[in-house]
Amino acid sequence: MKVVIISKALVRGVYQRTLEEIVRLGDIELSVISPPSWKEGKTILSLERRFTQGYDLLVTPIVFNGHYHFYFYPRLSTLLAEIRPEVVYVDEEPYNVAAWQALHWAASNGAGRVFYTWQNIRRRLPPPFSVIEMINYRLANGAIAANTDARDILASKGFARPVWIIPPGLDPDLYFPGNGLPGPEFQVGYVGRLVPEKGVDLLIRACKSLELPWRLSIIGDGPEREALAEVARQYDAADRVTFRGPLASTDVPAVLRELNVLVLPSRTMANWREQFGRVLVEAMACGVPVVGSTCGEIPQVIGEAGLIFAEGNSERLAERLAELQRDPELRAKLARLGRDRVLQNFTIARIAEKTLEVFRSLSKS
Repeated sequence: MKVVIISKALVRGVYQRTLEEIVRLGDIELSVISPPSWKEGKTILSLERRFTQGYDLLVTPIVFNGHYHFYFYPRLSTLLAEIRPEVVYVDEEPYNVAAWQALHWAASNGAGRVFYTWQNIRRRLPPPFSVIEMINYRLANGAIAANTDARDILASKGFARPVWIIPPGLDPDLYFPGNGLPGPEFQVGYVGRLVPEKGVDLLIRACKSLELPWRLSIIGDGPEREALAEVARQYDAADRVTFRGPLASTDVPAVLRELNVLVLPSRTMANWREQFGRVLVEAMACGVPVVGSTCGEIPQVIGEAGLIFAEGNSERLAERLAELQRDPELRAKLARLGRDRVLQNFTIARIAEKTLEVFRSLSKS
């Protein structure tokens, strides 16, 4: 079975590990099409070739890099015509031009076709994106959704094809626990974009009330970096808050293992709420206790393996952090529960198996 996966997300090396697992588990000839880089704000994510065994990684230019809705691949049709796949999987929302490119070619050439959606808020899209979305609904044989809200939104918009719920997965051999030895400081961490919806300002405020000594490591980049540094100064915490820039994806596990707790303090905005929170799964796999807000999918990802606080409530977040700071036995318990939860639900082996089932179904349709 010839399959093509088209994905800008696969510029990150750790995401490529699932591809190797798909090839290992299935009788499949896999080609992956990726851009040479992807822009997230001012950050340029260059392609990391980390896990590329068993499949062809084809790198091709894109136009309008960084523009999620209307970027496209000028050579995509040529590449697909050379490969002649039986199944085309485009890792894009259905209202994107790149998704239309892939689905249109696949429909015109008799290949099975599926798109991926994270979208957990029903949006009224302006033309031409609303038109593109409806066209792609007709072109696709099915969809893969990252969460149940995304599946339900597809149904509410009239998408009547099969929808498979497959969240992201990771390699537990890359994300593994450290030695767990306590350091002199209580290490709190955040990894992700520095934007208002991620609620990092709440985390700084919550940490200020912790007993000394503590340290907060903020790992990532974004337009809010300077504003967050100012928040730290306002709370007289600048000497305890460290800003570290974005990391190569394969460097993240080692940094997570340095933490006593990983926090994802996201808050719902008018046009956004947390769609998954991959860093939570990464931290749990590394045996790091997690604290997350009630925003979007976070409580479902954490389950009983971490602590939850009401989004936007920095006082309640501070209480949760204080619980963990005072109670090493609670930290150890959550570390075990988190690792177990990942092994049961979020490994690349499970994700690869589910994805292969989709491909086999589409190759017969």
